[in-house]
Amino acid sequence: MFRNRLVKLMRHTGKQAKRMGISCFRLYDHDLPEFPFCIEFYSDKLYVAEYKRNHRMSEEAHEAWIQESLDVIRDVLGVNDQDVYLKLRQRKPGRLGQYQRLDQSQNEIIVWENDLQFIVNLSDYLDTGLFLDHRITRQMLRERSEGKKILNLFAYTGSFSVYAAAGGALAVDTVDLSRTYLAWAARNMQLNSFSDQERYRFIHADVKQYLPGLKGSQYDIIIMDPPTFSNSKRMKEIFDIQQDHVTMINQCLDALQPGGLLYFSTNYSKFVLEVSKIHTDKIKDITRATTSFDFEKKLKRPCFLIEK
Repeated sequence: MFRNRLVKLMRHTGKQAKRMGISCFRLYDHDLPEFPFCIEFYSDKLYVAEYKRNHRMSEEAHEAWIQESLDVIRDVLGVNDQDVYLKLRQRKPGRLGQYQRLDQSQNEIIVWENDLQFIVNLSDYLDTGLFLDHRITRQMLRERSEGKKILNLFAYTGSFSVYAAAGGALAVDTVDLSRTYLAWAARNMQLNSFSDQERYRFIHADVKQYLPGLKGSQYDIIIMDPPTFSNSKRMKEIFDIQQDHVTMINQCLDALQPGGLLYFSTNYSKFVLEVSKIHTDKIKDITRATTSFDFEKKLKRPCFLIEK
């Protein structure tokens, strides 16, 4: 059953990715309840994540099941054993394990998305460094960035910043709480020859504390794709996207010039946008428009374009 599903997906999703020139894409995401995996291609490497659940197997039986599943995956997808990276992750809403380091092996590779390059790490963290579900959103930003002042909040490894710079942005500010990911973002920018320190700034800050001080900043475009929840010791307050989104969106609007745009997204599948409390009526749901072929019927994250 699992083999047949993978064969079918390679015939359709795999061929579509090849036809579109996309080398990083999601192939499988818990399509069959009996096989709770997420499988993604990163060029010729394969990221396989098993969603944690109560499988009621002994440790030995589970190891055997994993090995048999990997044998099928490698055989059908034509990937060598050394090019498969296996992770165990919780199925929770939001970006998973974004600040949790698992290993020190530093298996970094460089991959292409459109004509841009990104560093991904398939072994050291639960997430790879490139969220594939926002491929279209990044391109939308690129097409609007020429001559604009851009702010990228909760920037992670800076993929939106790279796209903004590639689109001809006048300035790009990249903000994140993690110095590790800010350094990664800077490397991604440099990899694509965006190294002007006056135009491209990297700001270490807790976004929730940083936003109030931006009122009147006159940004043209802001990107905000926060985690669902965080109680990190590095943060002064607990962050909860459902509770905090109205305040933060309005603070972003205060930092935009008239007509400025906010791209806002969250991976909280039960998220409800409190429209009546937001200080603009120009709110467009772009979830469907930002859903790529490899995430159809699999994507639960809403995405909005909000204009001041």
